[in-house]
This record gives sequence, C-alpha cells and structure tokens, in this order.
Amino acid sequence: MKIGFILIILLSPLLAYGEDIKGLQPFQPFGVFSTFSTESLHKRELGITINLERSKAPDFYRLTLQGAYGISDNKEIHLNMPYFFKYEQDIYGFEDLNIGFKHRLIEEGRLNPSFAYIIALSPGLGRSDFSTNGRIGGGLIVSKKIGPFKGHANLLFYQPFKSGLNREYLLNLGAELAVTHSSKVLAELIGRKNYYINRLDLLEWRLGFRQEAIENVFTTIGAGFDIKDRKPDYRFLFSITYIIPTERQEIKRIYEN
Repeated sequence: MKIGFILIILLSPLLAYGEDIKGLQPFQPFGVFSTFSTESLHKRELGITINLERSKAPDFYRLTLQGAYGISDNKEIHLNMPYFFKYEQDIYGFEDLNIGFKHRLIEEGRLNPSFAYIIALSPGLGRSDFSTNGRIGGGLIVSKKIGPFKGHANLLFYQPFKSGLNREYLLNLGAELAVTHSSKVLAELIGRKNYYINRLDLLEWRLGFRQEAIENVFTTIGAGFDIKDRKPDYRFLFSITYIIPTERQEIKRIYEN
C-alpha cells in the first residue's frame, strides 16, 4: 500500500504534464483537426502550418510548427514540433519531434472509399516532462466523399520507448461539409487511451470552420470539449497553412491596339 502511494506521488507530475502529448497531426487542409484524411499534397508541393492551441484544465498554450512535402501524388512526408508555454503558468518546453509518412494505397471509387496507411516516428528530443523518450507507431486511414460531405476514420497506435509507459491507441472520426467552394464546416470525435492510464481517458468532441482565405492559404478555427471527464474543460484551436504550388501559373497579358 505504501509502495503504491509512493509511486502515485512520483508519477503524478508525469501524469499532469504528459497526458496531453500532441503527437503526429494531419497537415491542413488534408484532415480535420487530429483526424487524418487519405488526401495529400501533390508531387513536389511543399506546405507550412502554424498551429496555436489554448487549453483549460489543464491550462496551457501550445504552438506547433508543421511542414509537409509531396513525394508523389499519393505519398507524403510530414513533421511537426509542438512547444508548450505557460503550462500550469510556469512550465515551458518542446515535445518530441514527430515525423510521418503517409501513403494512399487505394483510390476512392464510385462505391469504395480510399485507403491509406501512416507510419510515425518520434525521436526523444523533447523536455522530459513532455517526452516519451521517442516512440514509433502507425495506423490505417479511410476516407469517403458523399455529395458535399467527406468522412474520415483513423485507427492509430504508438509504442513509447520510455519504460513503464503503455501503448497509446486512438480512434478518430471526422467529417467535413463543404458550404461554399472555399469553406468547410468541420466536426470530429477523438477517442484515446494514452501512455499513462491503461483505459479510455479522452473522448473529445470538436467543431470548427476552415476557409481558403486566398489562393493556397487556409485558416482553420475550432473548439474542443471532453465529454467524458471534462479534461480538458475546453480547448481552442487556430491554424494557418500556406501551400507552395509546384508550378507558377503564367500570367497572360492582353494588349489593346
């Protein structure tokens, strides 16, 4: 009994800091918030995203820089580096770097959805409070478009390298509704069993909106609410993405006589 109490005291800082590790995230606009779609950048396209997150209980701000590159029209590599600041007012530091490879194996047909897999690797480079000493994982992605709706489902797992941690499992369900040619309403449900607790610890509902502000520039805003344990009470999300096109369009000049 005493040993168990001592372990709880020793592990409590890790539980507080580590239970919201961001991990690999989809590159916008090819996904919802944390739900991947099978879509990817075109060959030789490069994209950059800045993501800002504000959470309440636990209280923190998190800035994430993301990059992605299209190896081909159906293969993509991407990475992100999250940074916590003002975690519970006075904790600052990087999470582990996240590197991913996504490959769309089956294209969407009239009846069948598209299928992709993802492989993820995280070197243990972050602050110890926010690090799993690295991890490896992957999963399956399914997407289907029906009229103005797009639906996505992900089943993902991550194996941490730090001893004493559990394997993390994620079941993500996301939907996009096109309301205009340049804007979408977003909805997402995240189910997670994390590294520190061997049970379902998060069931979060997220809603948001994405707009192509100008050509190749996308802004996404949203809010999330944990409907299981109210942890977090809520979170706000904002991101801006710029995709560098592969070819510059030629501008045709018309001269009047």
